[in-house]
Amino acid sequence: MNGNASHTVALILAGGRGSRLSPLTDARPKPAVPLAGSYRLIDVALSNLTHSQIRDVWVAEQYRPNLLNRHLAGGRPWDLDGTRHGLRLLPPGEGDAEDGFSEGNGHALFQQLEAVEEYGAQTLIVLSADHLYQLDLRPVLDQHAELGSDLTIITTEILEDASRYGVVTAKNKEVTGYDYKPDSPAGQVVATEVFVFDVAALRRACRDLLPAGSDGSELGDYGETIVPHMVEHATVHEYRLDGYWRDLGTIDAYFRAHMELIEGTGIDLHRPDWPLLTNLSQSAPARIAPDAEINNSLVCPGADVVGTVEHSLIGPGVRVEKGATVRRCVLIGDVTVPAGAHLESVIADHGAEIPTGRTGQTKPGPGNITVLVEKRTDEGDALTP
Repeated sequence: MNGNASHTVALILAGGRGSRLSPLTDARPKPAVPLAGSYRLIDVALSNLTHSQIRDVWVAEQYRPNLLNRHLAGGRPWDLDGTRHGLRLLPPGEGDAEDGFSEGNGHALFQQLEAVEEYGAQTLIVLSADHLYQLDLRPVLDQHAELGSDLTIITTEILEDASRYGVVTAKNKEVTGYDYKPDSPAGQVVATEVFVFDVAALRRACRDLLPAGSDGSELGDYGETIVPHMVEHATVHEYRLDGYWRDLGTIDAYFRAHMELIEGTGIDLHRPDWPLLTNLSQSAPARIAPDAEINNSLVCPGADVVGTVEHSLIGPGVRVEKGATVRRCVLIGDVTVPAGAHLESVIADHGAEIPTGRTGQTKPGPGNITVLVEKRTDEGDALTP
């Protein structure tokens, strides 16, 4: 086993439709959902891999891959457009709309396993594309090699309900239990959906779990099949992520993550040694009018603010007119907040029509964030030319 990044392939599972993020995912794949106005969800995984000097990055796609590929631009924004190493796109099989689609992330992993073996990789990093965190994977790979791990689970301790995640129990880094989305979690330590597999051990687990000649569809979600099997039958360790981590897979979590960025309790977007890299289109400088009132907010290039903004993200191309008020909102981009409009706890997607009057609630409960989207189905948005 070798922790050297040159023997490692990273596989980003980026094929989900993201139904829990609807309606933001009705016209785009989940990994392409904008983040903090200037980025996309997939930028987080790509940036962590680039800064960790992982050169072989594969992206497994399914739903609306063409839109995602326009943003990925062959890997160029992340310096992954090399001749021998770099970004490799893995689209679904040809044919009908869902021909070749996986039956879950475990099946998707199995679909790419043979290609990973043929490439000669000894270690496989598997990542989701809908989490917000900063992680240097080099010490993870070092520990994986030093301990002789068949699987390393990157874990974190959370304060929220752990029943949504894979709950991990461990002693001296050795994982002793893995319970996927339990009704009564045994603790608050959960899997971050970043896993490091020994490729040979992963193949053995798949052979144990699948009947001869199977296409792998029985594997479903690896949290229900591959991971618990390896915890029971292989050498599995945890690597603890102590910093910020948030699953962005729901509207509530997406909204909360943006509020945390505004409050300064999220990831550090200004960290010079670990910037969030993206395929960023050019925008004019933001314009703040003399009469504008802005407090504790993030304002992106291309914005034009004349009205009042408090505790909000103002994305590129957003105009807040005089007499309009925006409080605790995420305005993703290219919307106009007209005079007389009062937005409170609203997510507004590119091109959404903002009505005059009050929209949203002062103290919305879980599942009650107001989301405004463009009425027609779009093929893209302003972040991707």
